Amino acid sequence: QVRLVESGGGSAQPGGSLRLSCAASGVMFSIYTMAWYRQAPGKQRDLVATITSLGSTNYGDSVKGRFTISRDNAKNTVFLQMNSLKPEDTAVYYCNAGYIDNFWGQGTQVTVSS
Repeated sequence: QVRLVESGGGSAQPGGSLRLSCAASGVMFSIYTMAWYRQAPGKQRDLVATITSLGSTNYGDSVKGRFTISRDNAKNTVFLQMNSLKPEDTAVYYCNAGYIDNFWGQGTQVTVSS
């Protein structure tokens, strides 16, 4: 049974930082491309960042230079370091594992406000 469990969400002030984690089980983690998506109320789910099995990364335009995705294959975990947070970063953040099939976590809320 595949499980992706996100953690690390919460509240932050503009300019602050948060670090999200996603722990995977039931998959051969190292071969999967891992990604973070986010969905704000009333909006579509958007790609935030991806990291391939070889460590290549890609970012959405709105987070480039502020967010960093990384992975620890030994711990079956992917991270999202979020710096210089803005109110528009407020959303539910979802972890995704993709290879031949796709799996999603349950999401974690991130709220940025003063």
